[in-house]
Amino acid sequence: MNFLSQDTLSPSRRSFLKRAGQLGVALGLAKAFPAAFALGQEGSGPSVKLIVRSENPQDLETPPELLDSWITPNDLFYVRSHMYTPKISIGDWRLQIDGGANSNLAMTLDDLRRLPRSMQTVTLECSGNGRAFYDPPIAGAQWEKGAVGNARWTGVRLSDVLHRAGVKPESKFLTIDGADTPMAKMPDFIRSIPMEKAMHPDTLLAYEMNGEPIPIPHGYPLRLIVPGWTGNNCVKWVTHLTLTDKPDEGFFMKTAYKKPNIYVAPGGSADPSTLVSLTALAVKSVITAPKDGAQFKPGPVTATGVAYAGEQDIVGVDVSTDLGRTWKPAELGKDKARYAWRLWRYTWTAAEPGSFLIMSRAKDSSGRVQPMVQDWNPSGYLWNVVDRVRVTIGKA
Repeated sequence: MNFLSQDTLSPSRRSFLKRAGQLGVALGLAKAFPAAFALGQEGSGPSVKLIVRSENPQDLETPPELLDSWITPNDLFYVRSHMYTPKISIGDWRLQIDGGANSNLAMTLDDLRRLPRSMQTVTLECSGNGRAFYDPPIAGAQWEKGAVGNARWTGVRLSDVLHRAGVKPESKFLTIDGADTPMAKMPDFIRSIPMEKAMHPDTLLAYEMNGEPIPIPHGYPLRLIVPGWTGNNCVKWVTHLTLTDKPDEGFFMKTAYKKPNIYVAPGGSADPSTLVSLTALAVKSVITAPKDGAQFKPGPVTATGVAYAGEQDIVGVDVSTDLGRTWKPAELGKDKARYAWRLWRYTWTAAEPGSFLIMSRAKDSSGRVQPMVQDWNPSGYLWNVVDRVRVTIGKA
């Protein structure tokens, strides 16, 4: 039994990655980031149950069977880092705001805490979640299903901070930088978002995650939360906000985190003129139980999962056990919030022995439905094809 899909990895590689995850986090990451693994001011560190995609920079994936609650515990929340985790001295830390503002500001964390508090429950997903399933293979972190989580983020409205600085009319974009620093010749990780999204009352500068100070791997002391958008827009360890008249022209805006807006044949490349920046999440469901390869006797088999759609609402999840010939509605969980995932459950009565695919398909309030076949993009972003888990029904 394992928690990785049969579609991509051989049994030997699955076994190796599972052992690497358990040993790599416990031995390597605890040594590299001792503060992140201690309870205290910055919260608790990642669980050894997470799958290691990279030790340093730290990229950790949540096994899908652990995504079984509406709120993902901090220690089970996936971690995505482009660079080494920075060391933060909160006494020296300041949030700088400059550019197209009437006044430049430098705010401490205490200054931010004096502003009105705001909380949003938001599902964050790495834009590369599912990259391992693209065929032909695509370079990059080989995320499968678990680079996603749902948390309560508390902090201040970004608009309140920008209003305090005074936004000039010519400011069309906000550029965000964090305390993480580039390695060797690597470009700095800097993102820009349109002012409309920056000024939206739901966009936060968060200093708490699920009721505790944001843990170091998730952006302590301050993280940008852009609700409904891909995780690359939610910059961690925020230190610098700049109001500008155009997006940043660095690598992570001009080249990275873009996908073509036209059809590209699998394995093909895209003309740069067709690339657009990633913003809203796609509609998607993930099966969290049963595990792939599970075995049952004839009788009731319960499938559970999560479904999310970024800025849209999930209006339904359908499940098929006959290769998509028929679909039956799953029951949606009662917990919901505008930008948060919905839990779902479906019980299937397996009458005959055999090998079966359990498939899930989400639909949202804008009419989007998960596709049966994934559109190709050269960077492996926004995988949202109908999810599937194979199970075996044995004899009674």
